[in-house]
Amino acid sequence: MASVGLSEQQHLFEQHRGRLFGIAYRMLGTAADAEDVLQDAWLRWQSADRADVADPGAYLATVVTRLSLTALGSARARREVYVGPWLPEPVDTTSDPTLGAENTEALSLAVLLLLERLTPAERAAYVLHEAFDYPFQRIAEVLEVSEANARQLASRARKHITEERRTVVTGGQRDHLLAAFLAAAQSGDLEALEATLSEDAVSLSDGGGLVSAARKPVHGRQRVAQLILGVLEKFGQGIETVAVVANGAGAMLGVREGHPVALWTLDIAPDGVRRLMIVMNPHKLERFAASALSHS
Repeated sequence: MASVGLSEQQHLFEQHRGRLFGIAYRMLGTAADAEDVLQDAWLRWQSADRADVADPGAYLATVVTRLSLTALGSARARREVYVGPWLPEPVDTTSDPTLGAENTEALSLAVLLLLERLTPAERAAYVLHEAFDYPFQRIAEVLEVSEANARQLASRARKHITEERRTVVTGGQRDHLLAAFLAAAQSGDLEALEATLSEDAVSLSDGGGLVSAARKPVHGRQRVAQLILGVLEKFGQGIETVAVVANGAGAMLGVREGHPVALWTLDIAPDGVRRLMIVMNPHKLERFAASALSHS
């Protein structure tokens, strides 16, 4: 191994950490799994022969992507036995709204959830191209496929995401619908709340079997609205709603006695909220502890 001081190794790794975490997080859907991948990548970086590494950033991105592909298999196996709906682990992106990417593609919880339906190779091609603007030649090298195959993988992934997402609203439209949704929910106005939801709205609640949460998705405007008001009536006592930025978009954090108890995120279409995602698993709310404590 080339003689390089540990401090220099650490400096180079930390220099690229934001992007590396961003890749691993989008690939795996949880910050905890992403951190595990970065730890493995650091060990490999320590033992790498630096004389053979012309571009540390490219080398590390390749290592992290391949480690993520390996980790994805066991992660998906765990989700098959997960109690109730599984949702990605949200991250507080107040200080880094893109998590090391050139753009925010594949960062929202709604898109991360859709990425679960892709093959591992499609997911990697989508993440590298859409979020990090990697050229197809580089993606082909990372995935060890032809450039034509890399393009096809990314195209299939993009088509699937676009078909599922339909039309995405602008920031102003989203803010308006979010405010209307929050006002209706807090006032307990069922009719007004239904008006903020799309006809085919669905609610997903992730308690991980650790807290009380709906074990199955709830479908339809009326049923989702009734669920929301029922949850707020049953569990809303003593909870303060705090506006936070989760995965690059505004979200609502439920705080009780200085601890986060639920994060509500909305996937909004022009005709209203089409998907409500409620993360209640306490392990997935740890990154919002500081936000909760600051509002206690």
